[in-house]
This record gives sequence, structure tokens and C-alpha cells, in this order.
Amino acid sequence: MRPTPKGWRAITLSECAKVERGKFGHRPRNEPSFYGGKTPFVQTGDVSNARGILRSHSQTLSAQGLSVSKVFPKGTLLMTIAANIGDVAELGFDSACPDSLVAILPRDGVCGGYLRRFLETQRRRIHYLAPQNAQKNINVDFLEMLPVLLPPSREQAEIGNLFDVWDLAVEKLEGLVAAKTQRRRGLIQQLLTGKTRFKEFKGEKWRTVRLRDVAAESNLRNCGKLDRSVLMAVTKARGIVPMREQVQGESIARCKVVEPGWFAYNPMRLNIGSIARWTGDREVMVSGDYVVFCCDSNRIDHRWLDQFRRTHRWTSFVEGAGNGSVRVRIWFSDLGHLKLDLPPLEEQRRVAAVLETCDREIELLQKQLTALKEQKRGLMQKLLTGEIRVKV
Repeated sequence: MRPTPKGWRAITLSECAKVERGKFGHRPRNEPSFYGGKTPFVQTGDVSNARGILRSHSQTLSAQGLSVSKVFPKGTLLMTIAANIGDVAELGFDSACPDSLVAILPRDGVCGGYLRRFLETQRRRIHYLAPQNAQKNINVDFLEMLPVLLPPSREQAEIGNLFDVWDLAVEKLEGLVAAKTQRRRGLIQQLLTGKTRFKEFKGEKWRTVRLRDVAAESNLRNCGKLDRSVLMAVTKARGIVPMREQVQGESIARCKVVEPGWFAYNPMRLNIGSIARWTGDREVMVSGDYVVFCCDSNRIDHRWLDQFRRTHRWTSFVEGAGNGSVRVRIWFSDLGHLKLDLPPLEEQRRVAAVLETCDREIELLQKQLTALKEQKRGLMQKLLTGEIRVKV
């Protein structure tokens, strides 16, 4: 165990904060007359979604509801004690809360910003140590005895301020990712429907075709040509990725070959979005149970189709073909009935290039955001244990 840093105190949560359970004394809770007034009434979900400071609320209490509850002041820390155990947020306004939350009111000389960050680092510990009841949860007695490392007041404030700056950087980058993502959605809606066109193509007509008219299924088997190192799986979130070794059970002889620019999907998972275009520069293979198809390069650009599959029109067709069931199989003979409004080939390429540029921008920002969050987590572990000290 690391020794307590010089000048810090190893104490319990009850020594640095008043810990009190939220209150809503009426049952059943869903009595309409208790709600709809002017007093904010923060819920568990509000805390879990707050990401630090609560700036909004989902419910309000009437005077009658307030009579069976209690209002906690701005700056109180709220912690979830059931479901998502250990989520913490700071109240940005006076608010009541139910007994599924615990209110933590920092005592004099304790910086709420520091204590909140410290408690955030204890979430796994709290969850692990929570009493095992019929429904896992924690109570006030448990939390009061939670060990806390507390530096001097000025150092607490400096640590809290440092993370305020860090959180602001994360928030701004998240906002930029959201804005870029929203812009991309708008471009997809405009460019893939013809509502917006490049001026050099405005006089050229689009044609309506079915997917089967411009793409064809491939049943090309491996037959020993490729080795297991290029066996791939199709995921919704990450596209075509190497298959994990623990699920590489089938014979590679029957696996299907996928060439660059070809599409592959699991026919049992297409209606939940598990389809991808292979963007690598060499052949790979997927399970023999997958569907593989390729585009006629003289009629449709595979990059354009890859963007089109993210539209509402594609999603609606696939959901209809699947009847909403995860287990239904959608073969290429089903998917081939999808109607496409195709612009000229050169326009397809231009549209795909614009949208791919948006994708790269968003991907780069997301990588920056992930790195920033990882750096923050690492810094929290060092600053909140005293391994690294701030100058005061």
C-alpha cells in the first residue's frame, strides 16, 4: 500500500462530508399530483448522464411532492446507489432527489470539485465492495466508511481547477465531434438524395435501379488459397476486422473470399446493421455462412454504396426485410430488391469523396478525444493519490 503523501490525510467520507440519503416518502411514486411544479427533482439517470455537473433535470415536484421530499443545495454531490452504482455528479442548482440517490455535502475546507473527482476514481471499488443483496446496492453506512485521501485545502482547489480545465477541453472536443457528425448526416441526406448537387452534374439525370442490377453475389471459396491469418469477421461498429482466435473454429476451405471494395455481411445480423465494405488492399476471407457481394464498377461506385447504406432508405428496407427479428436471414436475393436512385458514376465518386473526407475528420477527432480521456484518467490516478503533486 502506498504511504499517505506528506501533508495529506487518510480519513473516511463521513469525516469530510455529510452523507445523507435522498428523500421521497410517498408510495406509490407515480402519483401525478406530486409532480409538475417548480422544484427540480433529479433522477438517477440525470446523474449518470451528467458527466460531472448537473445542469438540467428531467422532473419537477409540486408543493405536495416537495412536502415528502427534501431540497439539497447547489454544490451537493449526488451518487447513484442502485443500478449504475457509484456514478457521481455535482448539483448545478438547488434540487430534491429520491432515495435512489445519496447526497454528499462537503464540509468546510473540503473542495467539492476535488471530492467529486476522487469519488469518480472509486467507482469500481464501490461497485466491487457493495453488499450482495437481492438487488446489489449501497447504503449510507457503507459510504460513510469509504476511505478518502484528502490533501490540504489549497491543493484540493488546484487539483479541482486543473480538472475543470481538462473537462472543458473534453467537452469542447465532444461538441466538435457532435457538430461534425450532424453536418455529415445533413450532407448524406442532401447529396445521396439529389437535393443538393454539384453544379457540373445538374443537367444529368439520375436513374432508378435495383441493387441486383448493379451488384452481384460472390460465392468464391477459399479452397486453400488463403491462410487463417486473414480470416475476418464483420462488426457493426468496426467494420471488417480480424476474427478472434477463440472463434476460429470452422474449416477455412469453405470460407468465402472478399476482395478490396467488396461487401460482406452475416445474413442473420444485417437488419441490425452488421455489414461492411472491405477497405484493405489484399484479399481476405470470411465465414462461408456470410453473404459476399461486389459492385459493377461501370455502373456503381462501391464507396458511394458504402455511404448509401447509412441512409434511412437503406435502414427502412433492411428492417422491413428482416421483420424486426434478430434471427431472420436476409440473403442477397432479398437485399437485391432494394431500389437505388443512382447519379452518374462521376457524381457518385465526387459524393463519396466528400463524405469520406467528413468520415476522416470525425475519426481523427474521435481519436483525439479518446486520447484526451485516457490522459485524464492517467492524470487522475497520479494527482488524486499524491504520486504527482501540484504547486500551491
